[in-house]
Amino acid sequence: MITVAYQGEPGSNSAAATAALHPGSTGLPCTSFEQALDAVTLGTADLAVIPVDNSAAGRVADVHHLLPGSGLSIIAEHFLPIRFDLVAVPHGTPQQIECVRSHVHALSQCRKILREGGWRTLVSQDTAGAAREVAELGDPRHAALAPPAAAREYGLRVVRAGVEDDPDNTTRFVVLSREPVLPEDTGAPTMSSLFFCVRNIPSALYKALGGFASNAVNITKIESYQMGAGLNPSRFYIEIEGHPDEPRVALALEELDFFSSEVRLLGVYPAHPYRREGHEQ
Repeated sequence: MITVAYQGEPGSNSAAATAALHPGSTGLPCTSFEQALDAVTLGTADLAVIPVDNSAAGRVADVHHLLPGSGLSIIAEHFLPIRFDLVAVPHGTPQQIECVRSHVHALSQCRKILREGGWRTLVSQDTAGAAREVAELGDPRHAALAPPAAAREYGLRVVRAGVEDDPDNTTRFVVLSREPVLPEDTGAPTMSSLFFCVRNIPSALYKALGGFASNAVNITKIESYQMGAGLNPSRFYIEIEGHPDEPRVALALEELDFFSSEVRLLGVYPAHPYRREGHEQ
């Protein structure tokens, strides 16, 4: 049985993603993304499951800050539909609620019900942790926005189910491993994640990315960031459709390498069916 680290508490969306990806695995709850990655690096866990972006709230974890120094590789992705319930202690009534607590992203994804209730909000470190806090308080004035599993986990009552603003709300998770897993190029839809730093010459970024356009390789994500202060060259994180062994992808990567001072392949993994169903991230 494998052990999978995730940020959050039992009943969280990360725990649900872990169960969906690896049924029967042992979950290792962690207080931060860094702690989850360290668990894999140190061998306490076999894998880590990390949320990277949400269709409503945008970026969740700063992958480009977490991964370069970790030595870990992305081996899979998973898209999880996000559902939130308003939960409270069993003996309370909706009319008694005065304060709703949850993770900051959950609060931003459930603005409609918060406006309707006129409740004050309190930010918790984790959605499932917010449910646990409500259970521990035992105060009917406090409620939480939490995933459906959290009410069962902490013995709470669902006051109102499915309160997320967007019914298509989805979070993308990646699975991280100590050892890279390079799947064979079978022609099946594949994603590749890379970091690169362009050379300090005019139009370097334009030229580095030109190979993807000329070879019909789709870039699904590009993010820029800087390491440290000062005028250090910008670094970039990109995700592309395709396998490095495909001729068109290999040509694009060759051009990228020519105009870059550093290129690092972070992972090659099967594209999740969610992409093939025509959804956008």
